[in-house]
Amino acid sequence: MAAEKEEVVLLDFWPSPFGMRCRIALAEKGVEYEYQGEDLWTKSELLLKMNPIHKKIPVLIHGGKPVCESTNIVEYIDEVWKEKGSLLPCDAYERAHVRFWADFIDTKIYSSGVKIWMNKGEEQEAGIKEFKECLKLLEDHVLGDNPYLGGETFNFLDVIFIPFYTWFHSYETYGNFKLEDSCPKLLAWAERCMQKEYVAKSLRDPHKIFEFLEKVRKIRGVA
Repeated sequence: MAAEKEEVVLLDFWPSPFGMRCRIALAEKGVEYEYQGEDLWTKSELLLKMNPIHKKIPVLIHGGKPVCESTNIVEYIDEVWKEKGSLLPCDAYERAHVRFWADFIDTKIYSSGVKIWMNKGEEQEAGIKEFKECLKLLEDHVLGDNPYLGGETFNFLDVIFIPFYTWFHSYETYGNFKLEDSCPKLLAWAERCMQKEYVAKSLRDPHKIFEFLEKVRKIRGVA
């Protein structure tokens, strides 16, 4: 219990969906923390010290000790503040199932999204196709007719995936498509999650994210 009362600091970069999921998990557990915004182009000495391997956000610092990688951070938050409920299921098989899909989100969905906003032409078209297919798999095999990805209640997978909803506007704008045409259940799920005040407050404005991506595209010669 003493460890739970130690200082908590989150190193983050505001548009990052990976940082947003950490903020949601902390809010879900009611954890007070200090937020330290980072600049991806001029990384702080604290970030480099706390994550010397990848040198990336987010990093959760608890009692002076760093925890890196967002999915790992969410699991850590769930374990340390477990008296406030569990995000992961108790059953070992169900936990393995959840971790499989969390990895799917981090690899398949994230990478296909990058192909959409960072490319044009054939590469972008391939990204759009892959992105839609991945979302459809998530909708059919995880969400189904449940209100949340975790089943009847907001859970681990919801925390992991809902931040990407804030990037959907950018994907649709750059790719010139509408997700409501192919994944209506998933969009209804997202709107359901956004009705939770602490979730909505933990996320960032989709239009601000689009403005940020416009700047990145110009810097990298895409626009």
